[in-house]
Amino acid sequence: MSKVLVIGAGGVSSVCVHKMAMNPDIFSQIHLASRTKAKCDAIADSVKERTGQQVATYEIDAEEVPAMVNLIRKIEPSLVVNLALPYQDLPIMDACLEAGVDYLDTANYEPKDEAKFEYKWQWAYHDRFKEAGIMALLGSGFDPGVTSVFTMWLKKHKLKTIRQLDILDCNGGDHGQHFATNFNPEINIREITAPARHWENGKFVETPALGEKVEFNFESVGRKNMYMMYHEELESLAKFVPELERARFWMTFGDQYITHLTVLQNVGMTSIEPIRYQGKDIIPLQFLAAVLPKPETLGETTKGKTNIGVIATGEALDGSGEKTFYINNICDHEDAYEETGNQAVSYTTGVPAMIGSAMVLQGTWKGEGVFNMEQFDPDPFMDMLNDHGLPWNVKELDGPVGF
Repeated sequence: MSKVLVIGAGGVSSVCVHKMAMNPDIFSQIHLASRTKAKCDAIADSVKERTGQQVATYEIDAEEVPAMVNLIRKIEPSLVVNLALPYQDLPIMDACLEAGVDYLDTANYEPKDEAKFEYKWQWAYHDRFKEAGIMALLGSGFDPGVTSVFTMWLKKHKLKTIRQLDILDCNGGDHGQHFATNFNPEINIREITAPARHWENGKFVETPALGEKVEFNFESVGRKNMYMMYHEELESLAKFVPELERARFWMTFGDQYITHLTVLQNVGMTSIEPIRYQGKDIIPLQFLAAVLPKPETLGETTKGKTNIGVIATGEALDGSGEKTFYINNICDHEDAYEETGNQAVSYTTGVPAMIGSAMVLQGTWKGEGVFNMEQFDPDPFMDMLNDHGLPWNVKELDGPVGF
């Protein structure tokens, strides 16, 4: 049994903490901290009501490294789980280094002033974590996270090599709002409006944001338009699956969502450049995020399912030639809400964060330095997905994708 400190109090954190509390044999004590202690208290109250487990709460600014170090030393956790904003990854890693504690997150670092998702800043910490004798596990969400584990499971059990890879993220849920994002609005909109990038023939190819659209028939959801985007697991997959000829990431958006987003872009509300308003500098996107519905409030009204997975084509392990496999998870928004009080987008990230934490705390995945999900045995993680609410399915397709 181990003590854990979770940073952040959004929907993903709520799911993760609930699931940790449901596994007291792994997580003996749960401590939760964020900038707004009231949000931590609300999660703690829900956890107490649903599971009977206690969660200790604290107020902390995760960008204040000395304060973070003091809190870590006070609690003495075995692992710090960063479920805050990606801007805060490096300060929290700095605090873990100084305090000598293992680290885990679900999304890679990006600077506040540029929508640029890269692992280089965190990979640069490898030697320092190794010298300190501690571990950092990066990207233990669904995408990134489970999608990388899916890929490595296929490479271990089905494909000797992977030539082409497509990651398909479909949210078929309907929350009844005119316009809302299913996770942090600022991060969500920065991702969507950034130029698309995909891996092809040994390099990243950049194309306009939302410039390539394909219709795909998702099981349990139906036909949806999906758009090619950049997502950080493409970078780690290109590194750890070096034979990849092409890797792409796709996400579904409804026509109404795209229309609203286009209007907001056209009037400058998605900009991350400061503007002067009534004597103060404000970031338009941050203001927009403040007035949009909070993702953690959408669970009660969201109906439908998510369907997230990967399609991989390559040389079959059994020597039978080229094969294509599709491995995915389907998650129900209403089931997720009934279990944790959160919708499925938060659930599909929060559960893998709990599982990744269990991998580290139990020593199933271990090392000294900074690691990505692709570097470890996928089997124990895949087993826990089946056991803790995210069962997966794999099937062989007739051939490579035609898009």
